Amino acid sequence: MGHVRPTKIHLHRLAKTLELVFAGTAYSLSAEFLRVHSTSAEVKGHGPGQETLVDGKINVGIDHLRAVGHYGLQIVFSDGHDSGIYSWSYLKKLCEDQDTLWQAYLEKLRLAKKSRDPHTRAIRLL
Repeated sequence: MGHVRPTKIHLHRLAKTLELVFAGTAYSLSAEFLRVHSTSAEVKGHGPGQETLVDGKINVGIDHLRAVGHYGLQIVFSDGHDSGIYSWSYLKKLCEDQDTLWQAYLEKLRLAKKSRDPHTRAIRLL
């Protein structure tokens, strides 16, 4: 498989979304989705089983995008997070698997009794 690169990248700051076009298909990823799926060691850990569940990012935005060679993007988020490098192939995977990944994330939040809202904590009543 050759290098996968988007033909279009457009940051919608007000909508807090990143639009990517791969092979003629347009995708829109929210800043929150990208933030919680960061490739950084802070989120992914340094090995299997070391992942951290990121919560409270419903209001996060994207401040800047930086090209990283021909490899991908560095995304600078409004909460200061900037250590994840998003390769083109990883971004394409996020685009294609967005619904499944998002539902899995929401389920992990539910099980951990955490919330997308930084000002809310989920409380489970019996």
